[in-house]
Amino acid sequence: MTDRMNVESFNLDHTKVAAPYVRVADRKELPGGDVLIKYDVRFAQPNVSHLDMPAIHSLEHLTAELMRNHTDKLIDFSPMGCQTGFYALTLGLEMPDFLRILEATLNDILAATEVPAANEVQCGWGANHSLIDAQSAARDFLSVKDEWQQVMA
Repeated sequence: MTDRMNVESFNLDHTKVAAPYVRVADRKELPGGDVLIKYDVRFAQPNVSHLDMPAIHSLEHLTAELMRNHTDKLIDFSPMGCQTGFYALTLGLEMPDFLRILEATLNDILAATEVPAANEVQCGWGANHSLIDAQSAARDFLSVKDEWQQVMA
């Protein structure tokens, strides 16, 4: 890889990372002084494993809803197309605070009894959810919390 690409994650050597991890994928200062921080929340090892769609879809719903109980600085929580993790876009939420909020949210997911908005009225594919698989992924991610900031193998 010699040419720098416009998309930050395309410049990341996915063969050298060691998932699961959390890293700052981008930081932008806006003209008004606000800072956007985008986190790469990687659940699965790229090109080795991935989350199944019902798990990723449910984690997206659960995290997008439940994380907002802990902060008003979450702008978006979106799945990666490769199904290995998520991007969390935040308003100035620095790593220590983000990690604390992420941990609290994952614990909320473990205690959840249903996936929010998992129905045809509120979701474009309401039948494509699995609370059990989302909770399993959350449990696995939490079990290596001490390694979240170690990105490279």
